[in-house]
Amino acid sequence: MKRLIIFAVLFNTLFINTIYADEVTALQCNDAVNKKDFSNALLIANQLLKAKSKDKDALICQARALSLSGDLALAVKTFDEAKKNTKEPFDQIIIHILEGNAYVLAQKTDEAITAYQASVDFAIEQNNTNYARIGFNFIGDTYYKTGQFQKALQPYLKAYSLTANDNERGESYENVAITHFRLGDYDKALSYQIKAFNMHDKAGTLDQFANSSITLGNYYRLNKNLAAAENTLNKIIKFTQEQGGAYFEAKASYTLALVKREQGDLEKAKALIEKAKKIATESGDKALTEEITIAVQ
Repeated sequence: MKRLIIFAVLFNTLFINTIYADEVTALQCNDAVNKKDFSNALLIANQLLKAKSKDKDALICQARALSLSGDLALAVKTFDEAKKNTKEPFDQIIIHILEGNAYVLAQKTDEAITAYQASVDFAIEQNNTNYARIGFNFIGDTYYKTGQFQKALQPYLKAYSLTANDNERGESYENVAITHFRLGDYDKALSYQIKAFNMHDKAGTLDQFANSSITLGNYYRLNKNLAAAENTLNKIIKFTQEQGGAYFEAKASYTLALVKREQGDLEKAKALIEKAKKIATESGDKALTEEITIAVQ
């Protein structure tokens, strides 16, 4: 899962570069934020605001820089100023999402949920189902990240109800599946992961397909359907070997090792673990090596 901070950063970058492409100075400010050069971003924002104190674009950039540099109180105050200085409903959608992101970074869960819900409300008023879906996903992500898995289910399901294509459906199914997994309901986790796998098989990227396959194999294992788990994981190992996906080959191999262990084939399990470690070492992926070590413990 992954998604909360990475998705937020990508979303912010996409929004800024799309909406404000005609404002060079605003682009410079937000480019500095994206590069984590917050002091320069604040300098540019301040220059803009000296020329025009109610410049909504400058206020948004300034608020982003403040929140990412740790000044939440002033960031929130600046977001509020930005809200006051625009009557565009779409601006309100975006500002509330960015404000929610700021609260998440500051670990203010309730405030983040309130901001994201406000964004959803504006989106629904404008019949903007895409941003309503994004907002619901942010709410689900926030609950999920803070371990409130039962609360994460409803917004994730609402997000699914607003999906427009198989790729979005695949992502939504995976959100619901992993939440059920965290709740210990492996049967429902498997059911939704099968749906996610089918969507990614039709419309997903190679990475999405590979990751979805490995997760499906693991959920089969947790449901004691070891034959299906082994079959699924062997298929994705073969696929990754053909496609050159060493990272996913290693992940599938150590997951298959867990299956082999439960089947009582400890020798094969050990060989698969060593294979996964070898791939990780040769690729210089320290994070993957650590992930394998933790998984097989």
